[in-house]
Amino acid sequence: MANRTDPSAKSIHGTNPQNLVEKILRSKIYQNTYWKEQCFGLTAETLVDKAMELDHLGGTHGGNRKPTPFICLVMKMLQIQPDKEIVVEFIKNEDYKYVRILGAFYLRLTGTDIDVYRYLEPLYNDYRKLRRKLGDGKYSLTHVDEVIDELLTKDYSCDIALPRIKKRLTIEAIGALEPRKSALEDDFEEEEEKDEDEQPMDTDVGGHEKDYYRGQSPTKERERDRKRDSHRHRDRDVDREYERDYDYERERGRGRDRDRDRDRYRGRDERDYGRERRGGRRRSRSRSRSRSKDRKERGRDDGEERRRRHGRDRDRDRDRDSSGSPRRMQDDVKPAKKKKEKEKEKKKDDGTDHPDPEIAEANRIRASLGLKPLRP
Repeated sequence: MANRTDPSAKSIHGTNPQNLVEKILRSKIYQNTYWKEQCFGLTAETLVDKAMELDHLGGTHGGNRKPTPFICLVMKMLQIQPDKEIVVEFIKNEDYKYVRILGAFYLRLTGTDIDVYRYLEPLYNDYRKLRRKLGDGKYSLTHVDEVIDELLTKDYSCDIALPRIKKRLTIEAIGALEPRKSALEDDFEEEEEKDEDEQPMDTDVGGHEKDYYRGQSPTKERERDRKRDSHRHRDRDVDREYERDYDYERERGRGRDRDRDRDRYRGRDERDYGRERRGGRRRSRSRSRSRSKDRKERGRDDGEERRRRHGRDRDRDRDRDSSGSPRRMQDDVKPAKKKKEKEKEKKKDDGTDHPDPEIAEANRIRASLGLKPLRP
């Protein structure tokens, strides 16, 4: 009976409010000593006293995942389901920060999307410190605005899966919420106004430079003038080099255009030459001059070719011997004659040239066996 939901409680997100906590965690809470001793018989009025006694927040800790008093009170609020006005008062409470976090956590579990953004976003301006109990039993330092950001942006908090909520831009698009205005925008606007007021009204850089150097020693003024003159001379030299390079590129471009025009005219003259030759047109003086030049060059080439051919014939004649046969042919004939003579002598020695065919055959066999020939 002690763990049942209040009969007058309404379903949240289509289910029993206690079902928003997972079954394993819910059973651990029911078996916890703090739940049995401190949370039994609490009402919406007496719950505030227990909430003010909190000194840390968290989900479960230790090896057996023991629930914290914070999560036990959240479970008790889901069981008794206090009115919305009480929850809003929890959130607006500025004296007890853990009471505020308890109300914000409960509203995140049970409230609508519009109520979540409307009541939780103002807590971004609360920077008070909080103690969070981690899973290993140790404590860590956090702040109220960090916990609120976790509730609005994360899916899990204090070992409980948070219900899904719509994006703020989606709610703004349907006109249910106004665009959020940060409390720091006023400070930014004040700083921008100060920066604009502090900017000098005089925009004359030369006058400012004169005022800066006014009253200094003459040596510093001369040094300043010398530096300015050196900068001017350097800029003038750079301009001269640029103009020189520009003139060079322009002349170079003109030369390319001139060569391109010459090639174009030359190709056109060659085409016209072939066309006039086929059509019997009158040749121009320039084309005849170019043709005569080509004829002279062709004749020069023919003469050089004849001289080279004559030199080759003369060298060939020099290589011939007195009998009129080339020396190379004689060199090829001599080894052949020597080979024939050796074969004849070999035949005479082995007796294969005997007039009797039987003896000649026997000598051929003996010669193949390496024996002496038969002598008739």
